[in-house]
Amino acid sequence: MSQSYNSIKPNVIDDEMLQKAVEEQWPEDIGRLAKSEGVDLKNVTELQLSFRNILQIDNLWQFENLTKLQLDNNIIEKIEALESLVHLVWLDLSFNNIEVIEGLDTLVKLQDLSLYNNRISKIEHMDTLQELQIFSIGKNNLTALEDVVYLRRFKKLRTLNLTGNPFCEEEQYVLFVVAHIPDLVYLDFKRVSDTTRELAVSKYHYLIDPLEHEEAQALAQLEEKLAKQKELEYHKRLDEIHHATTYNIAESKRAEYNEDILQLSETLMTLEIQTADQLEELIKDFEKNIAVIASTFIENVKGMMAQCRDLENRHHEKLLEISINTLEKSVKNELDEDLPDDVRELLVDKTTLVNMVNASHSVHLLKIDMRECDILTNAYRWQASVTGKAFQDEIDRNRNRVKEIFQYIDNLQEQLDNSLQEQLDSIVLVEPPE
Repeated sequence: MSQSYNSIKPNVIDDEMLQKAVEEQWPEDIGRLAKSEGVDLKNVTELQLSFRNILQIDNLWQFENLTKLQLDNNIIEKIEALESLVHLVWLDLSFNNIEVIEGLDTLVKLQDLSLYNNRISKIEHMDTLQELQIFSIGKNNLTALEDVVYLRRFKKLRTLNLTGNPFCEEEQYVLFVVAHIPDLVYLDFKRVSDTTRELAVSKYHYLIDPLEHEEAQALAQLEEKLAKQKELEYHKRLDEIHHATTYNIAESKRAEYNEDILQLSETLMTLEIQTADQLEELIKDFEKNIAVIASTFIENVKGMMAQCRDLENRHHEKLLEISINTLEKSVKNELDEDLPDDVRELLVDKTTLVNMVNASHSVHLLKIDMRECDILTNAYRWQASVTGKAFQDEIDRNRNRVKEIFQYIDNLQEQLDNSLQEQLDSIVLVEPPE
């Protein structure tokens, strides 16, 4: 899987290696110019350090604007010294000897991360990588399938490679992964089919539903906690305004706190947007589940009504046979003399009899059709009503929440202005306002 450096000489990332790497990746004529005049490493956006027997990551702080870094096929044991590469979008650490995921906290713009073929046994310490879209961690030592649940926090993750890990041998591996990462498009180099997605949802809904509920609660608690922190800071600063002794200090404090109120407003709105996005996904899943329930019911109704028609057709055939036989007996005077008059009226001729039986048959079929139509119409209405109400409830909740945020921010702003005005009214100006 990974390389050993017992039989090879480990290298360090020094200035000579970096300069050579930069020169090699440029066209020959530009490379010669760079070699003669030197290169400003701040301008380098891509760097390839593959197959260089690097044991330890170091000396990369000079690449301030680096967006792509290749460190694959080395003997690196630890992810470190990447803190300054805050603009990285693409990072390849495949084919190394890394055992722990760490040292990625500042790489908040990272979209593509490869840790393929290392010695990692747990997916962790990646919380800040919210822009992650492609993640490869195949051929490692992942044994607990539950580790996949950690990846739910990456809402933009669409491509995932886990192949070659021990837990891939489990029978329900694919369905478990797809169920827990519902927006995944590619898994282990294969596109996730709609059939696989439906099977996954059906099999693991008992795990996913409580998990989504817990996530929604956690998000709400975080939102409440942040709002309380901001409010405490706000009231603390109101007290500072009350203790301001000059007009300029008070005005400076107001400007500072106005900025804080603006940041609080942006934070609350961002959290509400995130909540709305998550609830939208939940409602879409709910809509799909309702559609499945309605579709199953409708298919069952159609099946039962088809059986009713079949029974009615058999009944019609039997009734027609009996009627014709009775007519023939009537013609031969083989019927009982006490036969009811209304029955005798039907036994006029074969044409009249057949028309009457067929008319009865048509009425029965029409009633079956109308009953089926009523049931299906009610089913479609129920489906539309339930899903429509779910969407409308979320729209109403979102509108009310946004309104509450605006009212809350306006209230804070009013308190700030009133507090400042009271303070200014009581201050003996040491220096006139400019």
